[in-house]
Amino acid sequence: MTTTDSLRSANRGDGDHGRLPGREHLPARHTAPAASRVPVLDVVVPVYNEEKDLRPCVLRLHDHLARTFPYAFRITVADNASTDSTPAVAAALAAELAGVRSVRLEDKGRGRALRTVWSDSDAPVLAYMDVDLSTDLNALLPLVAPLISGHSDLAIGSRLARSARVVRGSKREFVSRAYNLILRSSLAAGFSDAQCGFKAIRSEVAERLLPMVEDSGWFFDTELLVLAERAGLRIHEVPVDWIDDPDSTVHIVRTATEDLKGVWRVGRALAVGALPLDRLARPFGDDPRDRALNGVERGLARQLVGFCAVGALSTLFYLALYSLFRLGVGPQLANGGALLVSAVANTAANRRLTFGVRGRSGAVRHQAQGLVVFAIGLALTGGSLAALGAASGSPSHSAELAVLITANLAATVLRFLLLRAWVFPARACPDSEDLR
Repeated sequence: MTTTDSLRSANRGDGDHGRLPGREHLPARHTAPAASRVPVLDVVVPVYNEEKDLRPCVLRLHDHLARTFPYAFRITVADNASTDSTPAVAAALAAELAGVRSVRLEDKGRGRALRTVWSDSDAPVLAYMDVDLSTDLNALLPLVAPLISGHSDLAIGSRLARSARVVRGSKREFVSRAYNLILRSSLAAGFSDAQCGFKAIRSEVAERLLPMVEDSGWFFDTELLVLAERAGLRIHEVPVDWIDDPDSTVHIVRTATEDLKGVWRVGRALAVGALPLDRLARPFGDDPRDRALNGVERGLARQLVGFCAVGALSTLFYLALYSLFRLGVGPQLANGGALLVSAVANTAANRRLTFGVRGRSGAVRHQAQGLVVFAIGLALTGGSLAALGAASGSPSHSAELAVLITANLAATVLRFLLLRAWVFPARACPDSEDLR
């Protein structure tokens, strides 16, 4: 069994459904070719009809890695069903250069090529770059170093980072920034550049993540990153120097249309909890002290932040509903109706965002328990309204709102304690604390 086989075996943890193990620095013995012929890094170059640019790209990349990269490496040319002489050029390069191989695919699609090669690779760190080498190769070592050290799970080159230097036309600049704005607003993406053709991933992460990625084309990158980020994996960004290729064959309109369809599909899957992202959860850290904290409940700070955010939005929603219902009914009915609707929405939001419970299992029970919490809140706010009415006879609308806000603040503390200890206890959702 090779060293990489041992790493892969260890990375499987408790089986395919177990969580990922803690990240570890790759052994230094990988640097000694005599100890192992398995490369640490496998750089994939997906190509389609690139007979002109393929040879200078691979020669330049191979020379750069041979001079600057301290670990064993491999370059894999992934031919996406080319119809010109690209396969012959790739085969000639593989025969000429040590550490270069070619793989032929009979179907097009950058995502399909990456999935195929990455899934079959024995290297612990997997990367890819576009054949035009628009990204300066000096960013390659900073890209993969956090993955080799065990600090990060994925790494991406960013043309939109503050210190990046980019030369490209205004049209592509606008499309790129507009697309990333869409990702931030619709999928809450935190990374800055989804489509830069310069990325890397640890193999044990790819083993779990790739089966969840449906797209086989240009949206593959975005889907991979969104799912990784939602699962709490660490994504390292490297500012790059990037010069646009004026001869690029990418069809902007068609690609943008497919990307928007992908955004809708992934957003819908995330909204209903259809993806088993808990399989990608990592331990908190590599420090042994993080794994044996006696008497300290994990995830409390994160849950408080999530609960406060959901609570603030729920309160605004509740007050708006109360004001709307108050136009047609009395204060008690308006309060009960507004509180009921907002309580259902609040329980659903806290279930997903605060306590990290995904999927439909137990949703009905959680809502029923949430209604009990709602009844307590109704008693507090209803009692406050009754007391106000008894004290002033005919209170103003602003006075009613002030009393309701005060009563809701008191009910909020009790609501959080009940949700955490009774509705969503840690023992019922053991992985939620790791889904950061």
